[in-house]
Amino acid sequence: MRLTIKPCNSLPVEIKHHQLSNRLEISFDDGSVFVLPSEYLRVFTQSAEAVGHGPGQETLQTGKENVAIKDIRPIGNYGILLAFSDGHDTGIYTWDLLYLLGSDYQTLWADYLHHLEAANIVRTPPRTHSH
Repeated sequence: MRLTIKPCNSLPVEIKHHQLSNRLEISFDDGSVFVLPSEYLRVFTQSAEAVGHGPGQETLQTGKENVAIKDIRPIGNYGILLAFSDGHDTGIYTWDLLYLLGSDYQTLWADYLHHLEAANIVRTPPRTHSH
């Protein structure tokens, strides 16, 4: 889903990958801390595969309930590249995008679920890891 990304004027001070819970925790220098599920990060990739090369070319990302982050690579001083277990490894997540995904999580996730419902796609709850 295509997003309008505005400068957040904040930089991350720590990024933690919680493998068991399948989440990425990002702490920013303004005190904001966001814990984002891998599925959420994957469905909001801004790569050409998902959003196309212009408005109206978006492809609804589905079936990502159990996707995991396999690798995190720094991209210059402006973001990270996340490689996912489904083979997707072309999405660059800038600090501004990650901040937006964190600060607007409730609204964006609800919007995604609405798009799934409108497309008659049933989301399967992700598997949980037992201890």
